[in-house]
Amino acid sequence: MTRFTVNDRPVQFLMDPETPLLWALRDAANLTGTKYGCGNGDCGACTVIIDGEAIRSCLVSIAEVEGRFVTTIEALSGDRSHPLQQAMVAEGAIQCGFCTPGVVMAGAALLARNPRAGREEIAQSVRNLCPCGAGPRIIRAIERAGRAMRRRENLETLPAPGIDPAEAAQVVPAISAATPADTEDEE
Repeated sequence: MTRFTVNDRPVQFLMDPETPLLWALRDAANLTGTKYGCGNGDCGACTVIIDGEAIRSCLVSIAEVEGRFVTTIEALSGDRSHPLQQAMVAEGAIQCGFCTPGVVMAGAALLARNPRAGREEIAQSVRNLCPCGAGPRIIRAIERAGRAMRRRENLETLPAPGIDPAEAAQVVPAISAATPADTEDEE
């Protein structure tokens, strides 16, 4: 049995200790924000923060995480209020979104250590691949988030994720179910 803390909650996994952390998070803990990309640590889609350090979760076994603290994208900020999440949107750094959780986690770990990180340090620390080519915007977003964290810039607050339940309960005519009487009239 492997025990560690995920998103401030103690967990234990009854899995093979050599199971990659990525699969324990996704399959056993249902934390699917951490993405599977390449499986060999090259792309960074699976990046999580372990004891303050950005780590590719496909490369570390759950045995290696024993007794440590893991943070996934789900716990960074449930309401999208983390400055890096705000800056990623503000800079248009999110394209398809597949790389975004890993980029955000790598950037957040860097900014926690050094909110004054410049382009060189960002490029060296956040080596995640973005197949959409948003790299320059990602770097600008991390710089901007650093300025916001240092209170040198204000970021516009984005709405919380999700939809208002009252709005969701409204009938959408384009997808309303047709009654048998409706289909008879069309014939």
